[in-house]
Amino acid sequence: MESALLAGMLAGYGVAVPVGAIGALIVGLTARTSLRIGAAAALGVATADGLYAVAAVLGGAALAGLLAPAAVPLRWAAALVLLAIAARTARAAFAESAGRAAPVFTRPSRAYLALLGLTILNPATVVYFAALVLGRQGADALTGPGQAVFAIAAFAASLSWQLLLAGGGALVGRTLTGPRGRLATALTAAAIIAVLAVGLVV
Repeated sequence: MESALLAGMLAGYGVAVPVGAIGALIVGLTARTSLRIGAAAALGVATADGLYAVAAVLGGAALAGLLAPAAVPLRWAAALVLLAIAARTARAAFAESAGRAAPVFTRPSRAYLALLGLTILNPATVVYFAALVLGRQGADALTGPGQAVFAIAAFAASLSWQLLLAGGGALVGRTLTGPRGRLATALTAAAIIAVLAVGLVV
């Protein structure tokens, strides 16, 4: 059981720690809104990672095989969603600096659902978890309770990292509280998200 717990934690951190478009989005969103909204977004990402961890332990090889033919369309879909979020973030930043609009996400539920959906669009996550689970087949295979421990530990590890990013965004938000600072962080986040979105399909 301890082995499954450690494996799940390492798997969760392994998929969460590399900061890409999702991490940049969480930091930028929290900086412009609140820790409450950033934490909801972080929970959405961790929920998707947890669901993929469950899928991997229950049938990762089969699921990865089913997703393989759709990997390219899913990457394009994820890139388009990210570009739309980047554009909306930049537009909302300009409107907010002119006193005409609220931030992109004003409710935690919307932030949660948006980040959950965006993270689920990434087929590489289930392939990653499937590879880890398949690599443990044999004497050290995950069965029964070990599978549940692995998935819960992966979810908890991912959540702790995403909340750390949200906390960093909250600190940035407190530091850059003026209109110019908020505009700069929003436009920087939008630019990073757009570049990473293009990187998904180039």
